[in-house]
Amino acid sequence: MARDRRSTAVHLVRRQLADGQPGLCRAHPQRGLRSPRQRGHSLLGCTRRGRRLKVAFAGGGTGGHVYPALALAQALKERDPGAEIRFFGMSDGIEARLVAAAGYPFEAVPGAPLERKLSLATLRTAAVNVAALAIAFSKLASFKPQVLIATGGYVSLPVVWAAWLQRPLSHTRIVLLEPNAAPGLTNRLAAPLADEVWGAYADAAQVFGGKFQMTGVPVRPEVRRLRPKDVARKALGLDPARPTLLAIGGSQGARKINQTLASLVTRRALDGWQVIHVTGARDYEWMQAEEHDLAPGNSVALLPYLDDMALGYAAADLVVARAGASTLAELAATGTASILVPYPFAAENHQARNAEVFTRAGAAVTIADNEVDGDRLWWTLVELRAPGKLEAMRAAARGLARDDAERALVERLLKGSALPEEV
Repeated sequence: MARDRRSTAVHLVRRQLADGQPGLCRAHPQRGLRSPRQRGHSLLGCTRRGRRLKVAFAGGGTGGHVYPALALAQALKERDPGAEIRFFGMSDGIEARLVAAAGYPFEAVPGAPLERKLSLATLRTAAVNVAALAIAFSKLASFKPQVLIATGGYVSLPVVWAAWLQRPLSHTRIVLLEPNAAPGLTNRLAAPLADEVWGAYADAAQVFGGKFQMTGVPVRPEVRRLRPKDVARKALGLDPARPTLLAIGGSQGARKINQTLASLVTRRALDGWQVIHVTGARDYEWMQAEEHDLAPGNSVALLPYLDDMALGYAAADLVVARAGASTLAELAATGTASILVPYPFAAENHQARNAEVFTRAGAAVTIADNEVDGDRLWWTLVELRAPGKLEAMRAAARGLARDDAERALVERLLKGSALPEEV
């Protein structure tokens, strides 16, 4: 009897400990307490049963740091509608607008790009990041997330620091999403503090070692569910039967691509191609003037921004774009052939490294930024109209896709979490 009472008391203490501490799992009645690692779960696992899952996202500056986070957040909410999600980023960054449009709570944190050499700017950067650390620390302490997912951009680093400093009390798991073949400085600095790193390219595994998980990059579900080409082309005011070239410059536009397209459509007859030219807000009025007099037979839909990028991908036979990670993930997910013009000043030259992967696979043709112009692009279009060429490139792009990226990442988040057993 005494032994039974003692065993019951021990069991109750264990249960209370597991229920009260996010870092512990509830004991199995026969196997006792084991850590997530011992159970074979991911490091993002065990939280108190019955406690609502809270996930914080940090990142911004470009669409490539925001769209994958929004895609993952949407997939998580579909899988677990009760999950609480909050985004951290700069109030004047693209992330503030995109997160607000998606309907998630947003916490503003200041940020400044990391300086790589000592100067007066280094002192300013340090001051801004110290302030950002203090603000992020307070906001994270209030939200109390079980998981922080940092998606890149310099604003994410002070949020990672704050989460790490709180870990003795909060037990927050820290994850980095690295969608590029060549990891950026922010994620390299944050990596020692992270539990896992999720990525799309094997090249990145050399940087992050055993923490790296090859997961793919989350893609917005509407991008995966493409409309028929003729329907998409009609929606954009185009001929539903003509082959279509989509030119985009990323979330901020690309002046070199804009200049190249203006030269192409005003100087060269495109032999049946019609063009969707998404300029970005900065260059739109300029491009309106530049493309006022088109070459005979050319048809161009000129847009400052395309909110529904899925419509553009659905309409396109071929895309001209920079080689940012989220753009490439969407090209792969939609099986779209591409001409890539990597941004030459990207950190660590990561766009060129990304483009190499697609070019090696036969999914894209790469033209260097200092080599691209209207004539070079025209001759490339001629070459790609060879029988079977675009079809082969589309198949190669599909071969680079990870169709279950969002589902796989959500499962990593929920494994051992507060969800009921039957979910």
